[in-house]
Amino acid sequence: MPSSQQVPDAFGVAAAALARPVRSTRLRRLLNAFAVSPQTAERDLRQYLSSYPDDADAMALLGQTLAQRGRRREAASLLAQVLDIDAEYDGARFNYADLLFSLNRFDAALAEVDRLLAGDPTNPLFRQLKAKILESIGETTSALSIAGELANENPERADSWITYGHALRAAGRQTESIEAYRKAIALNPASGLAYANLGNLKTFHFTEAELGAMQGLLNSGRASPDDRINLQFALAKAFEDRGDYGPAFEFYSKGNAAVRLRFNYDADALTAGMKRTAAVFTRDFFAARSDAGCPAPDPIFIVGRQRSGSTLIEQILASHSSIEGTAELPYIPDIVSEIADIEGPAGGAQYFETLSKLSPSALASLGEQYLARAQLHRKTARPFFVDKNPGNHFHVGLIALILPNAKIIDARRNPAAVCWSQFTHHFTMTNLRLTEFARAWRDYAQLMAHFDAVLPGRVHRVIYEDLVNGTETEVRRLLEYLGQPFEENCLRFYETQRAVLTPSSEQVRRPIVREGLDHWRHFEPWLGPMLQTLGTALTFYPALPPELSVVAQ
Repeated sequence: MPSSQQVPDAFGVAAAALARPVRSTRLRRLLNAFAVSPQTAERDLRQYLSSYPDDADAMALLGQTLAQRGRRREAASLLAQVLDIDAEYDGARFNYADLLFSLNRFDAALAEVDRLLAGDPTNPLFRQLKAKILESIGETTSALSIAGELANENPERADSWITYGHALRAAGRQTESIEAYRKAIALNPASGLAYANLGNLKTFHFTEAELGAMQGLLNSGRASPDDRINLQFALAKAFEDRGDYGPAFEFYSKGNAAVRLRFNYDADALTAGMKRTAAVFTRDFFAARSDAGCPAPDPIFIVGRQRSGSTLIEQILASHSSIEGTAELPYIPDIVSEIADIEGPAGGAQYFETLSKLSPSALASLGEQYLARAQLHRKTARPFFVDKNPGNHFHVGLIALILPNAKIIDARRNPAAVCWSQFTHHFTMTNLRLTEFARAWRDYAQLMAHFDAVLPGRVHRVIYEDLVNGTETEVRRLLEYLGQPFEENCLRFYETQRAVLTPSSEQVRRPIVREGLDHWRHFEPWLGPMLQTLGTALTFYPALPPELSVVAQ
């Protein structure tokens, strides 16, 4: 049998087949002269298209350039025009489908991928994208099947085993997931991502051999920057499991610091945005729009800070016969972006102004739009569904306007435990400094206090520690708020079979345990700046200190 180096990579072959030659001599010369800057590329391509407006190759290249610059909606519109000109341009259609997927237009993306697969049913790139889309809309069985096929068809490709391991984990098949990740490591011993995925399995513990291999790889200088970051998080988890909290903290700190360098974050802007939100969404603002919005009662929103127990609450509710669990749906943030026109020249500055001008019927239309998009994720006839997107705490005001009968649950946990838990996870673009996590928690709590004041009784708060220590009492309170009868299945939530895509997927498949409540205290000697930033938010918890209790009414 030929070695892995001699076997053509099916994904590489498929990618090469999509890259068709540029037919225009002038465009080829232009491409050869391109600067590295996407801004320069956009300028030159637009100038070229002013003379050749129907050149599909130039339009496709401009679409890719716009996507690189973060203008994905504009890029998708341009690629749709490309396909009107040349419907057989598979490379453009694949990029268009991928863009639609990134824009959360899952049904449209799936239609484009299916069209591609109709002409090339074995193409691994098309099938891989389809699996991602299916997983995103809750078709996890089909997604798992495709991921398994691709791994077995490409047995020497480590990335395919990582993807398969992720799909197995979501389905609750942890033992097979571990096997898939370890197979990826055997194929690519430098795969920090495979090690990190193993570390993210909460009930998994690295062997001494694996610990040594990770340390050796990190010290060798052979790991890529991304692999180094993933290895640092994996090593932190390995030392944490052994009770070696000093080295664990050091690796968590290094991993977070490396990610934090990759993006801009303005804590002052976040605080200012919270205050502006509170200043707009007042009692008078809601009173003037009391007849607005879509009256459907279907959605149950779970909001809060990440790592606050939202997945546990979702699993409990999904165990009720009237409530369906879906996922962390992206549609409320999408609606906010569309109102703000974030890709436009105003950069979203007109969001509040635009929102304040919307008529009751327009607000109702936005609620109906949300429900139509969410319908894609609903697989049962249960009358209610859960949208567990913690970041929607920024948008409680919009939810209350466009869906006035929706229920809103605020998942809250000890702020020190939350901030520390967030610090231990590699979320790519939200790896903040510990003091930034602490400040963000204070901002969140203050904003939720404002909505408690202007929308009294509208938000139901679940204190994580109370849920752990008195599960049945808190579940009964929760169901009473939702207007649903108590069901014993909600106490046996760990028996409910459903896909879970969050880092808590293993935890919610076990009965509740108390051991994790104060786990953050193992690291307390290194958390001084974070604790100082939390200040009274921690000492008053679960109550709020006076300075966070009300913003504006």
